[in-house]
Parts: sequence; C-alpha cells; structure tokens
Amino acid sequence: MNYYLTLAFVLWGYMSLWFLISLFRKRNDVADVAWGLGFVLLAWTSFFLSGGSGTRGVLVGVLVSVWGLRLAWHIHARNRGKAEDYRYMAWRRQWGRWFYARSYVQVYLLQGGLLFLIALPVLIINRSAGRTLGLLDGIGVAVWFGGFVFESVGDAELARFAKNPLNKGKLLQRGLWRYTRHPNYFGEVAQWWGIWLVALGVPGGWFGIIGTLTITVLILKVSGIPMLEKKMAENPDFAEYARRTSVFLPWFPNG
Repeated sequence: MNYYLTLAFVLWGYMSLWFLISLFRKRNDVADVAWGLGFVLLAWTSFFLSGGSGTRGVLVGVLVSVWGLRLAWHIHARNRGKAEDYRYMAWRRQWGRWFYARSYVQVYLLQGGLLFLIALPVLIINRSAGRTLGLLDGIGVAVWFGGFVFESVGDAELARFAKNPLNKGKLLQRGLWRYTRHPNYFGEVAQWWGIWLVALGVPGGWFGIIGTLTITVLILKVSGIPMLEKKMAENPDFAEYARRTSVFLPWFPNG
C-alpha cells in the first residue's frame, strides 16, 4: 500500500479509537490528549515503514516524542478531576441529537486530517534519508528547543498560577506571560518551524511547509488564540494586559 495512504489509515484507526474512548468517558476533551500522542504515533510509524534508518528520522522522532508526550501528559493532568472543557461542553449543547455524529466528524476525523497535514515535514523526512546532518539541522533543533522552552515553561507557570486559590478571577501576567499573552502557543508554532528547517535537508522537504503553515494559521487565526482571547476578554483586567503585552511574538511590555 502507498506510504501516505498507509499512514492515513493508521491515523483513521487511531482517531476512531479515541472517539470510542470519548463515548466511554463521556467527555470529548480526551481529543486534546490524543493530539500530541497522534504525532508520536505517526512519527515512528512512518520511520519504521521507511525501513527504520536515517539519523535525521531518529532526530525528528525524538523531538516529536518529547513534545507530544509532554503535551499529552500536561493536558491529562490539567483535565483530571475536572468537568469537560468548556469548548466541548458548548458543542454538546449546540449539537443536540447530532452530537455523536458531529463529534466523530468535526472533532476526531477533522483533527486527524489536520494532524496529518501538520506532520508532513516528519513524514517527508522519514520517506527520504537525505544528506547527512548539517548546519541547517542544527539551526532547526535550536529553534525547536527555544519553542519547547516557551511552551513547557509557559504551561508550567500557568498551571502553578491556576492552582493558587488567591489567583481566582485573575490573569497571569508574570514570567513568560509578561512578554507574550500566549507563550505556550508561540512555543508550539516555533517547534514546528524548527522541524521544517530540519526537513529542508531531504529532497522535497520544502513541501513540508504546508504542515508548518497549517499549525501557524490554526493557532493564530482559528482554534488557538482567537478562542482563548474571547474567553480572556471576559476578565476586566484583559484590556490593559492586551494593551501592553504582545499577542504572540515575545516582546518587551509596552509600559
């Protein structure tokens, strides 16, 4: 079977399994845990489908695994013992009798399709050994590492802030959150740009920019920052925080 079709079939089975898990757990936000783990699955499945050789394939497999496993655990720990995420609860009310069908298509299958697109740089790397590692790979890893620090530290700062009952109703404006309103989102996007730079070391690697642009647009314009900013705007301190703090790219506060 064709390399990409095989991976698509594996991903379809994976997302369908998580849909069944969501029915058992009675909560659709398990899809957020499935997100990071899905990239790990695709990275190593594509690696072994291609013969399991190539230093660059091992490199990106490790990078994706570190990112995906950390993200999945973070989301699992954040949601444990709490009600279903507010976004999914809203859809549960809105979709009514079509809830299960729309959940499967709009949450799990759609997310699987986006996951496949975003993972394209990794899939292309594993399809072709390419030349030996060089300067561009080093730059890509450095960009990835910077993004990983922003995402993991930003998530940890927010988790500590949220656990303190004295912070209820407040916005986190310290640490990395002083320089960007979304350090975790910035970090996630940066990591995928780093992986795309590594992909440039193999034939056709430039085509992987489709995946990198997909995650960038999703976070900047669709399901990431816009949805969260709408919720943050309900806080009376948000307008002043937004005035002085960069929305995405880290920068010094304006005042």
